[in-house]
Amino acid sequence: MWISLLSNVFLTGIKLLVGIVFGSQVLIADGIHSAGDIIATATAYSSMRLSGKPPDEDHPYGHGKAEVLGAGVVAFILVIAAVYIGYHAILALFHPPGETHLIALGAAVVSLVVKQLLYMYTKRLSLQTNSKAMMATAYDHLADVYASIAASAGIALGWIGERLDIHILSYGDPVAGVIVSILVLKLGFNMARETVDVLMDKSLSPDKIEDILEHLREVPEVKRIDRLRAREHGHYVLVDARLAVLGTLTIQEGHDIIRKIKQKVQQAHPEVDEVLVHLNPWYENE
Repeated sequence: MWISLLSNVFLTGIKLLVGIVFGSQVLIADGIHSAGDIIATATAYSSMRLSGKPPDEDHPYGHGKAEVLGAGVVAFILVIAAVYIGYHAILALFHPPGETHLIALGAAVVSLVVKQLLYMYTKRLSLQTNSKAMMATAYDHLADVYASIAASAGIALGWIGERLDIHILSYGDPVAGVIVSILVLKLGFNMARETVDVLMDKSLSPDKIEDILEHLREVPEVKRIDRLRAREHGHYVLVDARLAVLGTLTIQEGHDIIRKIKQKVQQAHPEVDEVLVHLNPWYENE
C-alpha cells in the first residue's frame, strides 16, 4: 500500500505538471484522477489496518468489513473522477484543439508502464491475502492503466494530426478523455456492486459452496447436510452449517466431530476464519 501511495503522489505531480504546462486536457484529467487515487489508497490502507484488529466486545465477528467500506470509498472516488474527466473532456470538444507535445506523450507512457506494474503487483498480493482493500487498489491501478492507454493514444493522434494537417485527429486528446471517463465509470460501478454484495451478506459463489459441501460429505460421521451458508466478511469467510449426526453420540463425541469438520474446511479453504456448526440428531430408521 505504501508503494501504491508513493507512486500515486509521484505520478500525480508529473501528469498535472506536464498537462498544465503543455495544455493536455486528457493528461490533466488523468492527473486529477491520480490525485483521487492518493485519497483512495490512503483510505484502503486505513481500512486494512482496522480490519486486522482482533475481535472485541463490540465486534465479536472481527473488523473484516472495514476493508469493504474502504473499497466502497475507492469506488465512490472512481465514479466522481470519471464524471469530472468526462465533463471536462466533452467541454474541450467545443473549443479549438491545443498543440500537442511529445513530452506529454512521454508522461502518459511512463504512467502506463508504472501503473501496469503496480496493477499486477497489487492484484497478486490481493489474491494471496484475500484482501478486499488491496483488490480495490488493484482495480484503481487498472483504471489508471485504461486512462494512460487512452491518454497515450489521444496525444499521439493529436500529434500526428498536427503533423499531417488532419484536423479531426487534433481532437484525439479530448476524445480519449471521454473514453477514459466511461472506462473508469464502469470500473467504479462494478466495484461498488461488489461492495454492496459483501455488506448485504451475499452468499459465496455456487462453486465455492459446492466445494465446501464436498468436504463436509467426506466426514464419515456426517449423515446428512441440512443447511450450509457461507459469506464473505472482508478478507475472510464465515461458514454456518447444520449437520445431522448419529443421535446416540455423547456430547464429547459431538464436540470432536465439530472440531474435525472445522479443521477439514479450513485446511481446504484458508480464507475461512470461522466455521459455526450446529448438530442435529440422526437415527437409523429415519
